[in-house]
Amino acid sequence: MRNSFAIAMAALVATALIGGVAGTAAGAQPTIATDRPSASAQLTGGAQPAAGAQSAAGTQPAVGSAAGAGAAPAQTDGACGFPLNATDATGTTITLEERPERITTLNPSAAQTLWELGEQDRVVGVSRFALYLDGAKERANVSAEFGASVERVVDTEPDLVLAPNSSAADVGPLREQGLKVYHFPAATSIDDIAEKTETIGRLVGACDAASETNEEMYDAVDAAENRTAGVDRPAALYPLGGGYVAANNTFIDAIMNVGGADNVAAEYEAYPQLSDEVILQTDPELILVTDPEAAILAEEPYASTTAGVEENYVVMNVDHLNQPAPRSVIRSTTTLSNAVVELQEEGSESTDGTESGESSDDGSSDGDSSGSDDTSDGGDSSTDGMDGNETDAGGSDGDTGADALR
Repeated sequence: MRNSFAIAMAALVATALIGGVAGTAAGAQPTIATDRPSASAQLTGGAQPAAGAQSAAGTQPAVGSAAGAGAAPAQTDGACGFPLNATDATGTTITLEERPERITTLNPSAAQTLWELGEQDRVVGVSRFALYLDGAKERANVSAEFGASVERVVDTEPDLVLAPNSSAADVGPLREQGLKVYHFPAATSIDDIAEKTETIGRLVGACDAASETNEEMYDAVDAAENRTAGVDRPAALYPLGGGYVAANNTFIDAIMNVGGADNVAAEYEAYPQLSDEVILQTDPELILVTDPEAAILAEEPYASTTAGVEENYVVMNVDHLNQPAPRSVIRSTTTLSNAVVELQEEGSESTDGTESGESSDDGSSDGDSSGSDDTSDGGDSSTDGMDGNETDAGGSDGDTGADALR
């Protein structure tokens, strides 16, 4: 029986991570404080969200890979003012005297978050891997061949530059140009995404929108976990090409856990390169791909796994799966959890990742591209673009970068 979970989505092959580092630089804990006294005026970005916070449904989110216990506390209007002193992952404190009106983002996860908060009109610069966002092509492209172009970023005349962890190598040169750069730690769990979203909301003066976005995200997490609560969890794998896979302590592992799958590479850390023999021993029942053709299933060692033999795969949107941001959590967990449920339904030849009678949250179905952006040219052949989930894996067997931007 062919169980092909083909969800045609906009896919963009991401760029190589140059200078990315795992974890918080120098062990510093990001903090945010204002000059206005308020019980909630300070956030600690390195800590997990406050225990006891609840989603809109009133239930405590059960996030398998997250160390915290729910969304961070909502910010009040009085706690979202300026001036603002913010200490980032490098231990550097920046001061924003007033709300930043010109914001440049170095990686797509920060851009995606600003779009989600409704603050895209203030964004003046994005990386080329954020161009899938509506209207992003009208902004300055600040990417260099690798990483960000200092000259292009400076030309955007930003009040604030947001630099996720994968942009670590760009932070110093930009600060040398006198720019205010806030550098985030790595986001490896759902709660990390909530922290990052709240921090971005605070930095740009959109605290209410950040809280609402986190509520929506945790509601989606609850829904995905409830959806798969009564079904067997398939052993799953996300191969990246060249033997590299997504393992434990990654945003992708968190998505897999919430989506109802057990990551067969969870005994390893980050993005290890596994031998063919080890991959065969893990024997995944389900393989996550970002290439609608799922070409990797025809390659060894994947062709000889249970997933390869039975052709069990789910097509994920690469822009969501590889970018730790709220919309990525919502859509990736929805897609995967629906596919896990349908994997166990007899006679299913294909699925678009949605429940019966329900339209896809990604707006796509049955192998048709739904008028969105491009599909992946070799999608699973690279660890490039693990925005916020850095790896030293540099192997790529397929097309990358600008080839995906038609």
